[in-house]
Amino acid sequence: MLDGTAILLAEDDPEIARIVRDHFRRQRCDVTWASTGLECWEDFRNGDYDLVIVDLMMPEMDGYDLCKNIRLISDVPLIIISARAEDEDKVRGLQLGADDYLTKPFSLTELTARIQSILRRYRQGNAQPSQAMKMVFKHGLLVDFERQRAYLNEEDIHLTSKEWALLVLMATHPDRTFSKTELYEHVWQQRHEDCTNTINVHIKSLRTKLGEQIRNPKFIETVWGSGYRFIGERDQ
Repeated sequence: MLDGTAILLAEDDPEIARIVRDHFRRQRCDVTWASTGLECWEDFRNGDYDLVIVDLMMPEMDGYDLCKNIRLISDVPLIIISARAEDEDKVRGLQLGADDYLTKPFSLTELTARIQSILRRYRQGNAQPSQAMKMVFKHGLLVDFERQRAYLNEEDIHLTSKEWALLVLMATHPDRTFSKTELYEHVWQQRHEDCTNTINVHIKSLRTKLGEQIRNPKFIETVWGSGYRFIGERDQ
């Protein structure tokens, strides 16, 4: 069942990573190993994987943030492996979108069985229609995912790659408040201690191109002290 499965493994312990990687390679899986959370995030953005295995205690970007970022753009099957056995850690991981949580030490047989079960459920449910290639909002905004273009009143608004990424992230998660740190980590794919000015500049530019009035926004609202959220209404 796992033959040909592309697995992305995020594990900072090289011995555990080697054991898990070699085990699944013997089952003819294609396994990519990332030793930091940020490395895994970059691999995920640039690759195509059937399953992600995430350790929580990762350098650069911990497993919680990694799961959160992955879930913002994908419903790929995701399993957490961690030495943390407390219920609150398991609940937090599952609430962030993980499909399963396995406590270390674990047997490779159990890990394999859980992965097979997750993949079976995922593939059975994947017979659903794909996400619409366009999103149309009131006040003339159209987001075209296939062309990677945004239009306002049928005119191309010529977004930069970062502006496009910010718009897509927020538009596909309406009414969710994103902190400036979250926006920066997701779009720039790195961490920065002081990203406020960068985000402010890009959001201001995006708002200008969307024809926004700060005191009466139609698409992007400032949540004071927290960040930004997308409030555009879908045009059914």
